[in-house]
Formats: sequence, structure tokens, C-alpha cells
Amino acid sequence: MLNSLPDALRKLNPVTLWRNPVMLIVEIGAVFTTVLALAGPSFFAWAIVVWLWLTVVFANLAEAVAEGRGKAQADTLRKAKTQTMARKLIGWQPGQTETREEAVAATALTLGDLVVVEAGQIIPGDGDVVEGIASVDESAITGESAPVIRESGGDRSAVTGGTKVLSDRIVVKITQKPGESFIDRMIALVEGANRQKTPNEIALNILLAAMTIIFLLATVTLQPMAIYAKNWQGAAPDTLAINADGVTGIVLVSLLVCLIPTTIGALLSAIGIAGMDRLVQRNVLAMSGRAVEAAGDVNTLLLDKTGTITLGNRQAGEFTPVTDVSEDLLADAAQLSSLADQTPEGRSIVVFAKQQYGLREREPGELTHATWVEFTAQTRMSGVDVTENGSTRRIRKGAATAVMKWVRDNGGHPTDEVGPMVDGISGSGGTPLVVAEHVDGQPARALGVIHLKDVVKQGMRERFDEMRAMGIRTVMITGDNPLTARAIADEAGVDDFLAEATPEDKLALIKKEQEGGKLVAMTGDGTNDAPALAQADVGVAMNTGTSAAKEAGNMVDLDSDPTKLIEIVEIGKQLLITRGALTTFSIANDIAKYFAIIPAMFAAVYPSLDALNIMRLHSPQSAILSAVIFNAIIIVLLIPLALRGVRYRPGGAAEMLRRNLWIYGLGGVVAPFIGIKLIDLLIQSLSSWLNLPGM
Repeated sequence: MLNSLPDALRKLNPVTLWRNPVMLIVEIGAVFTTVLALAGPSFFAWAIVVWLWLTVVFANLAEAVAEGRGKAQADTLRKAKTQTMARKLIGWQPGQTETREEAVAATALTLGDLVVVEAGQIIPGDGDVVEGIASVDESAITGESAPVIRESGGDRSAVTGGTKVLSDRIVVKITQKPGESFIDRMIALVEGANRQKTPNEIALNILLAAMTIIFLLATVTLQPMAIYAKNWQGAAPDTLAINADGVTGIVLVSLLVCLIPTTIGALLSAIGIAGMDRLVQRNVLAMSGRAVEAAGDVNTLLLDKTGTITLGNRQAGEFTPVTDVSEDLLADAAQLSSLADQTPEGRSIVVFAKQQYGLREREPGELTHATWVEFTAQTRMSGVDVTENGSTRRIRKGAATAVMKWVRDNGGHPTDEVGPMVDGISGSGGTPLVVAEHVDGQPARALGVIHLKDVVKQGMRERFDEMRAMGIRTVMITGDNPLTARAIADEAGVDDFLAEATPEDKLALIKKEQEGGKLVAMTGDGTNDAPALAQADVGVAMNTGTSAAKEAGNMVDLDSDPTKLIEIVEIGKQLLITRGALTTFSIANDIAKYFAIIPAMFAAVYPSLDALNIMRLHSPQSAILSAVIFNAIIIVLLIPLALRGVRYRPGGAAEMLRRNLWIYGLGGVVAPFIGIKLIDLLIQSLSSWLNLPGM
């Protein structure tokens, strides 16, 4: 916090502070009491002055700390932006190997410029690859060290300025406008610069301003009330009844500051900045705070099946042998025939045979008399020919039609069992692979079928249960047939699914949900996802996706992890809950202050009000000073909570409200009674030691 103190002091400028009307009132009160203290100095007056100024500084400190957390990252990003040079192409056409280049600063690039980037060079700006393919290091932006592939065409053509090309050569067409690159947006985001207040934040600010005006009017009327009570002069020296000297103004300002919602007014901006910062820490770039708030209110969550709910590549889940073939023989043949298959599916078969049947994972080089047949898209098969004792055993594994044709070509005939096995697996949404063998002198035969199936990511059912507890309906989007979609949906635990989905279907589903008054969130990465991303209340585009998708969404996931959408919803809810919890605590705080200041001000005029002094505070001066000190200190104590956020626990709205009232409502009432009393005892001890009159 000490590093942010200079920024907090700079924020004392009224031109800066006017955006926070509650704290602006406190600063005006601090200036007013300073003038009164200069006119009539006393320990009480100057103590109030110091703590009023500290209240404003502490409020600014909360915002400065929240902004300061991203300054180091912003400095790194800004350096990368200003020091990068670009090789701008002049008159380039696709397919040209030689063309004129011009060296320009990255900041001078404009929309539509073409640049060439080779291995070891920094991509100067956001754009799309229009020629070539390259391995790109995005760790400077995403923090992820693993390189990614970017190539022209398709959904992996977008590149981000500030990332580094590790291999090959690409031509990039700049798609950013000046000052609107990802780096520019991230700098503004992490520093909190030009942060627009969200609708909920604006509404809360209006409420706080209204409460401030009400308490201001109530406080101003106390002086005429005191005059009417004929107690505006000649008050007893050990009381602070309203009188005509300078103490009157100091007491009234103290009362006003303690009664207006200073706590939430001080922390409101920090809560919003911290919420955005939590997104940045998870490598999510939000285009506006409105999107973060909308994530907290989402009712329907649309998620793609592949890569989000499932692992993306189908994996071996079962070996089914035909009659007279043992499972061990089928497993051994399946593993051998998959050793030369480097696809994810092929590797999964090797692993499954090892895990389920105890077969040691072998390497192709271990079999000295073997000829390996690699998997190709043309043959749709992989396998091995093993020669032992002058006899060759040939094993093949692959698509059912390709393998059964191979069986027939080698003198064999499909058994009646294979067809139903293949149809059953296909009907359940899986992918069947047939394993067959041919030994010299014998007809080829099918050994059995491998069942490849979508594997639901571990823990997804629990995550969807949490979403359901939040009141969020989850919908799986997939291009699979309805039968496959239903099987995956049931296993994953989603509430509904949309099978054989087209871009038009996604858009129609979002509009239908929104017509019912619901907020919808979805992810996407392709140009065909752009309409749905634009329509969704929270559209999260993948950084690996096209520029059209990233422009359409109001968030970009730099890690390109579709499951991040669930975390984004949780962050949005945490932001809203934190704001509500601290607002509840701030308003509840005022109750204790009533019992501290009101009796101190009016007990001399209306002795019956002394019954309200349930804390039995030592003196009127000590009561008022204790309330002002507590009012300032509680801001500092709540800064870590505002930055970290209140922990979100899935549950219904009624349950969250009940928990909020018990913890922060009741806590906001009890904490000031304890805090003010302890401060009063400390002031009492200090005044006795220093022999301060009236304290």
C-alpha cells in the first residue's frame, strides 16, 4: 500500500475526486474544518481535521492500490508497443516472393497495412495471417509458454501485436485501428484508465449521492434547532452541545461524515477495478465493465461440446472382440496396429490397452522384424506386418469400411457380428474402428471393434451442478446428431442441448432466451460465430479465433480455453456480491454512529438522550473523535476484502441474501460498537497521560 500512497495523494485534486461525490463532500468538510481549526485551535479540532483528511486519503488509497496492481504489467506492455519496428510491405500481392519493404514504427501502422514477420521478430500489431504458417510465442500477452500455430485461412489466422514469431515467415494484414490494439486495451484495463462506470455502479453512485444530500440537509438543520433550544451559547465546558463558536462547525462536519455512506463510497471504485483485474489475471480481456456485470447476472450458458465439455479428441473406451477371440488377443492386436498411428485417437488406443489390459507400451523400434504401416487419410488404416519363423502376420486397424475391404481383399469374409457392433457404436454417438489380421496361408479375419467415444472432461458434472445451484441453465451446442448429443449431455449433466447446430440456430436460440428476459453468455472462435457472439449479453471470443469473432464479442480469452466462460460467470457474480456485501456493511455501520454522536451532541440539551449512550463513551469529544477515527480506519481494513472479493458460494438468491445480511449486515452493526468503544478507551488513556482537557 505504501507504494500507492503518492497516487492516493495526487487523487486529492478535486478535479479528480468529483467523480466520487461522497468523498468529495468529505474533502470539502476536511477543508472547512481545517479553516475552523486554524481560527480556533484545540487538540480536539486538529484531531478531527487529521482524521477527516486521512479518511479521504484512505479512500483514494483503495483505488490507487487497485490500479497499481496492474502497473508493472502495463509498463511491460507499453514498452513492447513503443519499441517494436515493422517491415511494411509496399504493393504486395499474394504469392509474391520479392517485394519492396519499408521499416516503420509499430505505432505508425494503420488499418489494412501489410507487414512481413519472420522467425525471431515481434508481430507489430493485431491482424490476420494472409500468407504462410508460423509458430508463435504468445507468452508476453497470455503468460502461456507453449507456442501456438498461426496460419492463413481458417479459424487460427488471428495474431496479436507484441507476440513473437518462433519459426517460418508470415504476412500479416493489420486489422486494428490506431490506439485500439489489444495491448492498448490491456494497458487501459490493468491501469484502470478511462474506466467507464457500469450501470449498476452508476445506480449505486446515484443512491449514495442521494443519501449524502439527505444527511447534508439533516445536518444543516441542526444549528437552527440548537438556536431554538437556546443552547447555542454558554455550553458547559465538558459538553459539545451546539453553540456559536468554531466547534459547532467541526462537530456538524464530523456528524455528516460519519452518517453518509463513506465506507462504500471509498471502496466502490476499487471493487470495480479489482473485478476487472481478476479477469486480467485469468487472461481475459473485457471490453467494458458492463460485460463483467452482465456475466454476474447470466441466466443461460451456451457451451460448445468439443473442447469445452469434452476433451476435443475421441478416445478409446472399450474393446469388443468377436466370438472365439479373447479380449487379450484383441487388445494386443489393437495396440500393435496403433503404434504407427500418431493421431490422438491412435495414441489413446495404446494407452487404453496399457491401462486396462496391463500391456506394456512398446515402441516401433523394439520389433526388429516388423514393417510399420502409418495411418493416412487416404487408407484410413494403420498397422504392422510382423515376420516370425518365416511366417508373416499382418494386423490392420481403422475405419470399418476400409478394414473390411482389406479383409475381403485378403481372402476373408466379414462375420455377422461385426456389422451390428459397428452400427451399435455409431448409433450411440461413438466412432467404431475395426481390428483385423491376416496370417500367411490363412484367410484374413476381423478380431473385433474398438469403441472411440467423446470423453467428458473430469469435474464437468460438478461444475454444471454449481451452475444449476446459481440458477444458471446450461445448454450444450454441437454439430453431432441428436442421439450422440443426448448421450454426451446426459453424461456431462447439462440441462439441455442443441444438436446439428448451425450459426442461424445459435442466433435463434439466443434471441429466444433473451425474449424471455434472460441474459445469455456463449463462447466462439469462428467467423460463423460472430453473429451469435454479438447478440449474446456476454460473448467470449477465443484469441485463436478470427478477427471477426473477436470484434463481435465483448470479451476475449487470451488462453483460448472455452471452459473459461464458467470462471468468468463466477468472477462477475463475485463482483456483484462484493459490492452488495460492502454496501450492506457500510449502511449498517451508521447505526452505531447514531448511538455515539447524537447523545454526545444533545445530551446536555435533552438529558433523556443520554440513555442512547449505550456504549458509555467517556466524553462527548471522545465519542465524536472515536466515531471519526473508526470511520477512517474501517476503510483501510476493508481494502483487502474489496480487492480480493467476497468468496462466492453457489446458492439461490434468497440464501445469498440471508447470508449477506447475517455476515455483513449484522457484522456492520456489531463491529462499530466494538471498534468505537476500543478507540474511546484508547483516547481516554492517551488524554489522561497527556492531561488533555475535555477529552
